[in-house]
Amino acid sequence: MTTLTGRPPRPGQQPDAPPPGRPELHRPTQRVVEPPPQWRVSILAPVAAAVATLCASTSLTGVVGGLSWFGYVTVAVVLVAATGLALRAVRTPTAVVGLAQLVVLLLLITGVFTSRGILGVIPGPAAFDELNGVLTAAFEQIRTGLPPVEATPPILCLVTIAIGLVAVLVDTLAVAASAPAATGLVLLCVYAVPASLADSMLPWWTFLLGAAAFAGLLAVDGNHRHRRWRNRDAPGLGNAPAAASAPVAVVAVALVLGLVAGTTLTAVGTVGRLPGSGGNGSGTGSGGLGVNPFTSLRGMLDQGSTVDLFRVRGLGNDKRLLRAFTLDTYRPNHGWSLPDGPMPAGFPAGQPLPAAPGDNGTGEARQITIEPLNWVDVWMPVYGQLRGLQGVPQGWYYDPTSGAVFSERKQRIPAYVETASLAEPSKEQLESAKAGGDIPASYSQITGVDPRVASLARSLAAGATTDFDRATAIWRYFGAENGFTYDTQTAAATDSDALADFLLKGKRGFCEQFASAMAVMLRVLNIPSRVAVGFTSGYADGDSRMITSQDAHAWVEVYFADLGWVSFDPTPRSDGRGYVPPYLQSGTTSGGSSDSEEQDVPSVSTTRVAPTGAPAPQDSTANTGGAQAAPAGSAPSWTGWTALALVLVALALTGAAFVAIRKLRGRPASWLPLAAVGAWLVTVVLTAWLVHWILALVLLLLAVVGLAPAVVREIHRRRRLAAITARRPGAADAAWAELMDECADRGIPIPPSDTVRAAAQKVAAQHNLDEAGQTDLRTVVGVVERSWYSPDSSPGEDLSSAFEGLRRSLERTAPMSWRGRLFPRSVFRKH
Repeated sequence: MTTLTGRPPRPGQQPDAPPPGRPELHRPTQRVVEPPPQWRVSILAPVAAAVATLCASTSLTGVVGGLSWFGYVTVAVVLVAATGLALRAVRTPTAVVGLAQLVVLLLLITGVFTSRGILGVIPGPAAFDELNGVLTAAFEQIRTGLPPVEATPPILCLVTIAIGLVAVLVDTLAVAASAPAATGLVLLCVYAVPASLADSMLPWWTFLLGAAAFAGLLAVDGNHRHRRWRNRDAPGLGNAPAAASAPVAVVAVALVLGLVAGTTLTAVGTVGRLPGSGGNGSGTGSGGLGVNPFTSLRGMLDQGSTVDLFRVRGLGNDKRLLRAFTLDTYRPNHGWSLPDGPMPAGFPAGQPLPAAPGDNGTGEARQITIEPLNWVDVWMPVYGQLRGLQGVPQGWYYDPTSGAVFSERKQRIPAYVETASLAEPSKEQLESAKAGGDIPASYSQITGVDPRVASLARSLAAGATTDFDRATAIWRYFGAENGFTYDTQTAAATDSDALADFLLKGKRGFCEQFASAMAVMLRVLNIPSRVAVGFTSGYADGDSRMITSQDAHAWVEVYFADLGWVSFDPTPRSDGRGYVPPYLQSGTTSGGSSDSEEQDVPSVSTTRVAPTGAPAPQDSTANTGGAQAAPAGSAPSWTGWTALALVLVALALTGAAFVAIRKLRGRPASWLPLAAVGAWLVTVVLTAWLVHWILALVLLLLAVVGLAPAVVREIHRRRRLAAITARRPGAADAAWAELMDECADRGIPIPPSDTVRAAAQKVAAQHNLDEAGQTDLRTVVGVVERSWYSPDSSPGEDLSSAFEGLRRSLERTAPMSWRGRLFPRSVFRKH
């Protein structure tokens, strides 16, 4: 045996011991800090970025119903992270990595949400056209839905695209730009969108998950930097100014992008420009809403469960319409809305109020107590002609022209008492009155009406002699006898003009379509009209009436001189909640029902709303005729639970692998990383199966192709190690072949023409073997030379332990990259 200097030790002298008689000097021991394994540095950052994105996406629970969307989001985030990890392992430029991640996301979207992709996943013109239709449907559902919206395929597509793009951006900032702190602004925008859309606070746990994941992302980066700097100069010392300013530039750009995105994206689908938020500084409020005012209305009609909104006392058995606000501006193919610009300043609602139009103050006054239960809005609904309000907090205003009571911000309202006149004119009074009077001319203006609609309105009113008769003729047209049907879904569009399509072809819709159409036709006849939005009469509950979300409604109000605004409800409801006033009852049935006669007109709405007296139990299969069949390509019901269980198993195996690799440092833990990788692979495939079996098959094939080189290499490695351990014939050849493959996989191949000793010198020098590794290498070289050149070819008992020690030394001094593990050069060199 030789010492490190190459000289043999003296008899009785231990290797590396100081010469006898020579005083031993005390040398202070220097603690050598081993760098973290390369695989840990390369994988922890993208994994932390993916986890942070997924945790931030949980904020969507406030605006998207169910949890099915999370499976789609998980698949997208995992694909983005895996793509970045694989490409960076082979040193792909950052720009190419980001582009590849976008391409993978596009392939996913094409394969899952379209049916016209080339080979199922490659987008072409037909697929892009179909995808455009899907996204259009998604935006329409957002525009007309009430959070949380149903997780329909269009919504799932939009959510997957949005979170997928966030995943690409977070991965780029955290891994490529080494600026994980900048991802906080991006993740904050993810929270800002659902927070602005949801009517209530987001769940507390989603903020906890997001904060914990972001802290973990920062911790991973901080630990990585700390380990890099422990044996180097402190940050900022000795570095070029450009290197120091690069992270600052990244954070600055991310800050600007975050602020721009936060101010623009949060305006999509929000309650929008509320009274008082206008930029004029007057404090009187803006008249515009950020979305169609019927959004909340339709959402209330479509939601799966009934929500109690108001408890009303003082009405007795009277059935009246509860008005929240009115709309006076018609925009072709968009519907009715509030006027542009600020609303009138209004009168403080808690003080004496001016008389409503048409109310001379001589009629009977009724006191009605309205108790909001689950109502949070800028509107305070009222009945009839308002005369006064009690119990109203500061900040509420009354506009007698529109008949609305509003505030400058969305808020919960305490119980309030309304003093109102519920008097209604008689039919004779209306026939002798003229439509119009002392009201703004805007209530009679109309433009952009399809000529077919105008012609229909004039033909219906051709034989009428008074404005009331003309309005009544238009109202009667919307009866079931003319083919109109009440439904919370409109008929499929077949015409470029939505109004003409509804009136002449589809004839199916809910109260928005009926009220909008009638108001337009009345204005064509120069009859002042507007659309009122509020609630029907609800159902009796003891000595009070309960108004629920199923009572959301829209109707028409017509102005008659000296009589004020008069209600016309053209929607053909058959559930007993509609209200037909006495001046429209005169023995003629129409679109509603009255106290005295509740007409049973067939309507698909009977499965959506409760009968008079109590809320109806909701049946999720009411509109489908039974249980819905599973979509083509969907996974069995057990797949989701199995995937969840595998996630827990994979997490446990991953944790055990970390502990084993760190503590055991040997073969006893060699199976744990493989088991963890296998569990994660099966989990991803099962999760993809929840989306579609084609996606699961594609991912499985990609995994097989990607892991095939590593599997082949592992088979060769285990076969050789088994021969070495068992001391079979040819064990020395197996050890030398394995050593050469280990060097090739680390990017330093040894030419086969080199002698054993020349190759060993290269291995020791180029891999920086430590003392123990050099000793084991000498043993392996001796065994190999003896097997090649000596008659005694027995491998000996020390080959197995020496070779295992040599492998451990290589792991310490030259850890293998992920590229070497996944795509070992030794396999490609031989095959």
